[in-house]
Amino acid sequence: MSRRGDELQNKGARGKRRAAAERSDAPAPRSSGSGSGASSGRGAPPPRWRVWLKRLVIWGGALAVLGLVFLGFAVGFAASSLPDYATLQATQPGQTILVRARDGRELVEIGPSFGEWMTYENIPETMTNAMIAVEDKRFRSHIGVDPVRLTGALVEGITGSRERLGGTSTITQQLARNLFLNNNRSLDRKAREAVLAMALEWKFSKEQILELYLNKVYFGGGAYGIDSASRKFFSHPATELNVGEAAIIAGLVKAPSQYSPTADVQAAIGRAKVVLGLMREQGYITSDQAQVDVSAVQLKQDAGQNSVRYFTDWVLPQLDIILPETYEPIEVWTTLDIGMQRAATAAIEANTPKGAQGALVSLDRDGAILAMVGGTDYVASNYNRATAALRQPGSAWKLFVYLAALEAGYTPEDKVVDTPVTIDGWSPRNSNGRNVGETDLRTAFAYSINTVAAQLGNEVGFGTVASMARRFGVNSKIDTFPSMVLGSSEMRVIEMTQAFAGIAAKGVPVEPYGITKVTGASGEVLYKREAQKSSPAVPDHVVAGITDLLQAAVQTGTGRAAQIGRPVAGKTGTTSSNKDGWFIGFSSGVTTGVWIGRDDAKAVGGLQGGRAPAQAFAAYMRAAVKNRPVEEFDVTLELPEWQLEPDQEALFGEPEDYYYIDEQGNMVQPGTQAPDGGERDPDAAPAASRDFLEEATGGSLPQNQRPPRRPAQQSQPAPGSPDQ
Repeated sequence: MSRRGDELQNKGARGKRRAAAERSDAPAPRSSGSGSGASSGRGAPPPRWRVWLKRLVIWGGALAVLGLVFLGFAVGFAASSLPDYATLQATQPGQTILVRARDGRELVEIGPSFGEWMTYENIPETMTNAMIAVEDKRFRSHIGVDPVRLTGALVEGITGSRERLGGTSTITQQLARNLFLNNNRSLDRKAREAVLAMALEWKFSKEQILELYLNKVYFGGGAYGIDSASRKFFSHPATELNVGEAAIIAGLVKAPSQYSPTADVQAAIGRAKVVLGLMREQGYITSDQAQVDVSAVQLKQDAGQNSVRYFTDWVLPQLDIILPETYEPIEVWTTLDIGMQRAATAAIEANTPKGAQGALVSLDRDGAILAMVGGTDYVASNYNRATAALRQPGSAWKLFVYLAALEAGYTPEDKVVDTPVTIDGWSPRNSNGRNVGETDLRTAFAYSINTVAAQLGNEVGFGTVASMARRFGVNSKIDTFPSMVLGSSEMRVIEMTQAFAGIAAKGVPVEPYGITKVTGASGEVLYKREAQKSSPAVPDHVVAGITDLLQAAVQTGTGRAAQIGRPVAGKTGTTSSNKDGWFIGFSSGVTTGVWIGRDDAKAVGGLQGGRAPAQAFAAYMRAAVKNRPVEEFDVTLELPEWQLEPDQEALFGEPEDYYYIDEQGNMVQPGTQAPDGGERDPDAAPAASRDFLEEATGGSLPQNQRPPRRPAQQSQPAPGSPDQ
């Protein structure tokens, strides 16, 4: 074959191969059958979820990078704006508060207490280890925010728990909050706290942060920093802290007032044991060191406190509510009377049995607190039993039972029967185990007869009794079981005293208060209390009736030991097994409540409301009202119309007293005389028709009876009028 023929042949082969290749690139035709031959088409597109997941990862990553860049700028800007270390070291937290009595005299000055500045090298290692163990175990490794704790907080926040937000702060975050922020638990504040914490970590070393923190953190009792706390609680500088003492101090940060060794030694010891356990788990101490006897730690005896601190501890936290945020020195003018406070302290100390505690609250007629004693010894225990302790009031609760009964229509003179009674399976008994039979309401109250109170409560309704207590300011939980009429629901001394003060104020509820005004450093008034206006919670005749009963309880009943030589109204209260004794009463505009019992609710031998509590009341009240005029109680019972029963005999009168009025309004004299002076016909029709008389009198006249004459107006004595 010639060369040209070979070229043509090769060219034709190449053309066939090119055509075959083009055909292979063309889309394959759809198969019309269901045969087993495999299609040679392109693969199916990916699922939509995979496309969206890819986009989410890309955009999420981009946003995360953007967020990190923004966070980096924020942290960098915050770090550049932070003061230098020397400035932060010189900044002293806290505020000086001067508390004055009602006459302007100084009660106490409260302010921050700072010890010596402890450099990191001088701080005992056991102290830093204890603080890190209990407050921030990853302190050495995180960047100011602990991702592990933060993730846990977010999970708990999503699941509905909001409490965790307050427990996620690292040591650095706590320092940032103490230096620059407030204690608000908002997400905005937490975000700013986190940024500032990372800025602190950026600018300062871990050692500097720990040094600042341990010298500025608040440990309670006005003590800022570990040296101040060590001197306050253990009477020596922080350089001498041992393992047990360091554990106690570290445990205070979570709740300084709750775990303070001067407030509750057992709570402080229990918290310190938790700290020691964490130190052992994290390898800071050995198992033997973790077994240290924390109860053997010698606490400083602080003799500088007195019972006034019960009042200031109660009243000063209210500044957070009534004042805008301020750090300037302020003066707080209070309602406390220094002379009355001394008398109250002496009365509680003299009349409280050994091993027991006592509490007293005294209110002026508008609710101003004149004296407050929360225990027999503030130094031994600053727990305020007058405002915080919940105890059963016993028969003092009958105030509300009898108030409800009087409002329902009873009067002090009404007859009641002291007899065994069972209500829904509950059978109350009297303290002497006897029943006296028929008596009156006044006697039943004066002698605190339980069965009568139970019957009255059942009659008016236990919910009605609870509602009556609410009207006079009782906010504690009230059970509506039958036994509630005898004071089974636990109450605070201050709220029971508040309720009795409402009776002394003619039935107008009062609100206890302790601050009259607050002034700033330059004398400007930051707060001034406005007089509160309120309406009576019960009608006047109910107030008069209950005052009558309360006065009888002191004059002739269970409260005779509370007599002070002038009118006193009050009520005793004693709970089962002599666990609680109460007396609450008022005289000359001063209302005082006294409680005596043990913190562990064990029985106190011989304790009854009519003994030690009533005696403490009398001892205090003699001094409290000595400069006040004697005030007699108004117990005149002016009952409402619906309680006055008509006298049917007086309505109909005697036949010879009848008179008539004709249709022109002229009176027709009774008798047999005719209008013209002649003899009246006995069969003559009456001058006024029956229809006219029935319409005028509003009712049907008796059959076969002459129309009655309306008697002349006369005053009728109200039934149940009390003795004067």
